[in-house]
Amino acid sequence: MSHHSRGAQQCALPDHQPINIEQLRQDIVFTEQLCGQDYQFHTTWGLFSPKAIDTGTHLLLQHLPIESTDRALDLGCGYGPLGMVMARHAAHCCLVDKDFVAVDYARANLQRNQILNAEVILSNGLQHIPPQTFTLVASNLPAKSNKEHYTLFFHDIYQHLEPGGRCYVVVVNGLRHFIKRTFRTLFGNHTKIKQGTTHTVAAATKP
Repeated sequence: MSHHSRGAQQCALPDHQPINIEQLRQDIVFTEQLCGQDYQFHTTWGLFSPKAIDTGTHLLLQHLPIESTDRALDLGCGYGPLGMVMARHAAHCCLVDKDFVAVDYARANLQRNQILNAEVILSNGLQHIPPQTFTLVASNLPAKSNKEHYTLFFHDIYQHLEPGGRCYVVVVNGLRHFIKRTFRTLFGNHTKIKQGTTHTVAAATKP
């Protein structure tokens, strides 16, 4: 290719503002009120919903009963909003994610918000957490996964729930029937808590 033709290609590029790479590397910072309390979040590009708390998490938190004695688990914690709220209202919360970047940000956000009764663990599902049981498990299930993955999640949750323990999930509406079938098969029960415009909150209790 001649020098002239390369120059012509460059000139044909759209006239965009220059991209500031260093600015893109900086943390995204925002504050949000969840369940009546203020939280500050630092996030980064590549994590789920990095600029604001997503619709599903908001819906789940509006319909998630947390007892002061609960030992809670946030499965797929991302940068930590669900687990942080649970920790502030429960005895303890374990936040789990398979993404080491999410784990790093969740840990930093716990410290930033002075939440001391929580820990963050890098784990694929619950495979890598220490032996323990929970009374409450909550998860904002990723929409871009598959039913085999969800089935492994729910099997792990069931194994780690105490009898009488509760499992709450929020999913995109297209998955609500799958959740209903799976909960009934695994737990023997299912409750549709709330169906919103885009997401559904469902729960099951371990017998």
